Amino acid sequence: MPPRVSGLRLSTFLVTSCLAVPASAATIEVGPADDVEGAIAMLQPGDELVLRGGAYSLSGRFGISIAGTEAMPIVIRSREGEVAHLHRDLADQNIVDIDSADWVVLRGIEFSGGSAGIRVSAATHLTIEGCEVHDTGDVAIRFNDTGARYDSIRIVRNHVHHTNGTGEGMYLGCNSNACQFANGLVEGNYVHHTNQATVEQGDGIELKEGSFNTVIRDNVIHDTHYPCILTYSTVGNGAPNVIERNALWHCGDHGIQSAADAIIRNNVILSAASDGIAMQPHQAGIPSNLVVAHNTVFDSGGAALSLRSNNGSVVIANNALFASTGDALLVVDGDAAMVVVTGNVVEGATSVSSGVVPGDLVRDFVSAGYAGAPPMDPFPKAGGALVGMGDVAYVATDDFNGTARDGVADVGAYKFDPAGNPGWVLAEAPKASGPVPPPPGTDAGVPPPGTDGGTTAAPPDTGSGCGCRVARDDRFIAASALAVATSVLVTLRARRRRARVRAPRARRS
Repeated sequence: MPPRVSGLRLSTFLVTSCLAVPASAATIEVGPADDVEGAIAMLQPGDELVLRGGAYSLSGRFGISIAGTEAMPIVIRSREGEVAHLHRDLADQNIVDIDSADWVVLRGIEFSGGSAGIRVSAATHLTIEGCEVHDTGDVAIRFNDTGARYDSIRIVRNHVHHTNGTGEGMYLGCNSNACQFANGLVEGNYVHHTNQATVEQGDGIELKEGSFNTVIRDNVIHDTHYPCILTYSTVGNGAPNVIERNALWHCGDHGIQSAADAIIRNNVILSAASDGIAMQPHQAGIPSNLVVAHNTVFDSGGAALSLRSNNGSVVIANNALFASTGDALLVVDGDAAMVVVTGNVVEGATSVSSGVVPGDLVRDFVSAGYAGAPPMDPFPKAGGALVGMGDVAYVATDDFNGTARDGVADVGAYKFDPAGNPGWVLAEAPKASGPVPPPPGTDAGVPPPGTDGGTTAAPPDTGSGCGCRVARDDRFIAASALAVATSVLVTLRARRRRARVRAPRARRS
């Protein structure tokens, strides 16, 4: 339970804070020896909690319930140039339980150990940015409480790796539409090794049934136990999801698996234990409302791209599909009249008679093969079958690098450039070419699925604001301290400047 703080001690803290800057927001700095959970509980809109670098050893449940506003989000972050490391030795508790969070930013914090890494029970406009979550006993980041609607969540530029147990890197939403992850952005993350010996499932990123209008882009995912990316259907809840510009390899099942309601474009898939891209029934979803365009796929464990049992519209256009032993393109057991296949270049067998032309691994790529992992450069080679051979009716606005295609129908994930690949080189590292996330409270980084966004936005706001406010929590405030704080606020209302104050130390009970 939260610590008790004496009225005199809290009064001193309040007076010091307000004498420094009485205004609308506070910047508070704490270290490993301080009561971080208590400091978080007192945060108010506009506050910024700065965690000094070092190891924060956790025991007992660590819960967060706070709310900022669109204009004044709450920010919890590591101090500049340092890393705060929240660690839990035992897997009897999650590292952090976010019970409720609205307009909150977690930035640059390392989490390890415990059961789940970050479990979110209720949240809207929550940003998890630049954090590292690793060596968890279970899933790393989870949003899957029954009945919840997780709206406008941003999970950007995090490093997630070496999970155990069920082992997903990110578990977003619930089975059978029991909760929804909506209008989200999952961008620029590096997710790998969700395939430890103890892992039972271990998808890289899993977006569950009923979730909608979420963009999954510019992520690097490799060495997973199950698919690198798995999405279900929206079951009519909203716009389709977008899966674009991701680099995937050593996926333990399919590279990308989707049941319905998705736009899958500009992805590079180097290897998967099963199909590179698989569209197949899953829970209530039957393949329909799917567009698969401009992907580059190499597969030696199954089909490069497969479609099974569709009952609605599916477009397969301008993909480079290369399979060493299986089918390059497999379409079976569905409504063929609802499937458009056009502008694809393939190596391997196909089950369709039109919309494909033969390719050659050596002639078509700068450097590619079936080794299944970098180093390689699957950029189109001059004179190869990928250059200008697609269908102009299905050309995407940009490519894997974010380069504008300008209506040119080059096949696969890249627009051809005679000077060579101008973008990020595939590597075991975060993708360097993704757009910068927008500030909290804007939608610049989440173009509606079905549109072609990618415009670079401004860097995230630090949320630090200006001035200071009385740190307050009803569980802690003594009557005398509140009186003193009120008096100071009235007297010094006109003074406004930033302050760096320290949260009160207190013993845990």
